[in-house]
Amino acid sequence: MTETETIAYDVVVLGAGPVGENAADRTHAAGLSTAIVESELVGGECSYWACMPSKALLRPVIAQADARRLPGLAPANQGPLDAEAVLARRNDFASHWKDDGQAAWLDGAGVALYRGHGRLAGPRTVTVTAEDGTVTTLTARQAVVVATGTRAQLPDLPGLDEVRPWTSREANSAQAVPDRLIVVGGGVVATEMATAWQALGSHVTLLVRGKGLLSRMEPFAGELVARSLTEAGVDVRTGTSVESVARENGTVVAVTGTGERIEADEILFATGRAPQSDDIGLDTVGLEPGSWLEVDDTLQVPGTDWLYAVGDVNHRALLTHQGKYQARIAGAAIAARASDTPLDDAPWGAHAATADHYAVPQVVFTDPEAAAVGMSLAEAEQAGHRVRAVDVDFGSVAGASLYGDGYKGRARMVVDLDEEILRGVTFVGPGVGELVHSATVAVAGRVPLDRLWHVVPPFPTLSEVWLRLLEAYRDN
Repeated sequence: MTETETIAYDVVVLGAGPVGENAADRTHAAGLSTAIVESELVGGECSYWACMPSKALLRPVIAQADARRLPGLAPANQGPLDAEAVLARRNDFASHWKDDGQAAWLDGAGVALYRGHGRLAGPRTVTVTAEDGTVTTLTARQAVVVATGTRAQLPDLPGLDEVRPWTSREANSAQAVPDRLIVVGGGVVATEMATAWQALGSHVTLLVRGKGLLSRMEPFAGELVARSLTEAGVDVRTGTSVESVARENGTVVAVTGTGERIEADEILFATGRAPQSDDIGLDTVGLEPGSWLEVDDTLQVPGTDWLYAVGDVNHRALLTHQGKYQARIAGAAIAARASDTPLDDAPWGAHAATADHYAVPQVVFTDPEAAAVGMSLAEAEQAGHRVRAVDVDFGSVAGASLYGDGYKGRARMVVDLDEEILRGVTFVGPGVGELVHSATVAVAGRVPLDRLWHVVPPFPTLSEVWLRLLEAYRDN
């Protein structure tokens, strides 16, 4: 092991995924010298094994489903997808798992990139071990930002090691379509991958331990997605646990809690995420390796004046766009503290990630799409708000009928009856992912319902569902 000289920067960022990149960009833009450390590919999980490749897989699936709902297009779209072409386009969106372009962006942005495994080595100090064993020590005059994200969490099951299971990484980078695929889980990754691989030609069996899909959203979201998956040919089994797995002559065998044996060519476990913090030196600063990093709303770790954590690793909202938001807030807070500028860390201030608590948007890119922001009805009630759910079927919206024959979908807004604002909104239906930003503006902006009444949706579009929701609230 060869150690180089110590190099000082104002800010050192651990992890060069989208969240780390945003943090580095913001601190550098504020005039702070910034270095970023990455052990894999610049661009991180989202660019190569999650957001981008998964949506590239799903886009042709959704486009074909939309086309099948339209007379004049439907007969030409009944055949199978060209899996080879879909996978090739997915490879393009994953940059063929090369990070030259993103590394060049960092260089152009003026952020120093250090490749290797970064670990804290005490306060304001990071060591970077390169592949050749060379160790570089970086010190941070102002802040160290941890943006190391998460990894797939696999269950402790007999036989798992020999099975070589897929996680989200393998599911989003596989170069061939398995004839049979078992997907274990009922959340976003499980439902999206079941959607994609079924459409690409796999026979998919979806095993869900709980009562339904997408348990963190309104119940009707999971119900509509489950119905659509079943109609597409996915074997959806709720209330089903996997007790053991094995590979027998190349075939995966999963044994359920009832003793049933289910065979497949591959098995995907989409059963949660764990923080990538077990080997980043947390013990050198009095924190527990492998733990989620607790932060305040400026994204600073309590008890320190130099350590920040942004993105999935802080467990506030495991979504790339929300992590990038946190990175922008953290970058601004670091810059303010460095220049002795007073912090604006009151709720919704420039240095407070308030949206993490009240207005987190998410889209599940299944068919139909499920999109939501803010609280579900159950969450709002549990938080002690006096609320009312207002539901509308998309069948009452002219734009939905034009979008496709037999359009099926539902919308809900959760109204705070005391403040007459929205606590949450959920849409389920084809194309509704593009509606959720309007809902996010309403929830984050705490727009009064009497003002929303004057926000006129264009006719005939899906967004006219807003008018139907407000009418339903006023009329009942």
